[in-house]
Amino acid sequence: MPALVASGTSASGSSSLAVPADDSPEAGFARDMATHHQQAVDLSFIVRDRTTDEPTRTLAFDIINTQANQRGMMMGWLDQWGLSQHTSAKPMAWMGMEHDYQPHDGSLMPGMATNTQLAKLRSLSGRDAEVFYLQLMIEHHKGGVAMAQGYVDAAKNDSEKRLAQSMVTAQTSEMALMTDMLKERGAAPGVPAS
Repeated sequence: MPALVASGTSASGSSSLAVPADDSPEAGFARDMATHHQQAVDLSFIVRDRTTDEPTRTLAFDIINTQANQRGMMMGWLDQWGLSQHTSAKPMAWMGMEHDYQPHDGSLMPGMATNTQLAKLRSLSGRDAEVFYLQLMIEHHKGGVAMAQGYVDAAKNDSEKRLAQSMVTAQTSEMALMTDMLKERGAAPGVPAS
């Protein structure tokens, strides 16, 4: 089944691809990454209200703004393509490979926090909230980078591929920053078992 439907020629005379199929990597990535991003925004709003530490609040602010903006772009593409923002397909099915991740406790994809972890973050404040947030966000970014790279490798839409590549680059850099922030707080990456 073709992933994209040719739409004829563009104003410049070259052929263009548009309107991805509902089960295409383009549509799947836009939906799944939008879901993944929404949780990063949620986590960042929680920690913003649980600490007065400026470096943590600045990081949270950056993640809120960047990922909300990117989420809006992906939702906009789905709307332009006339595709639903939701699907009954298994998360990440568009990647064309079986993965053994089993959704549980609200965590739909690799890297996503569970409902239990979200509740724990809401219960913490100060340094404890900062550390747990940073640990959760490193795992979240690992999952996001793997998904974005999976799309980069399968992409047929240049705009979406550029966005996915920018996610890989930025989130990899943020993971290094967050690891340093954890060291400054006497902690290390890795989410402690609940």
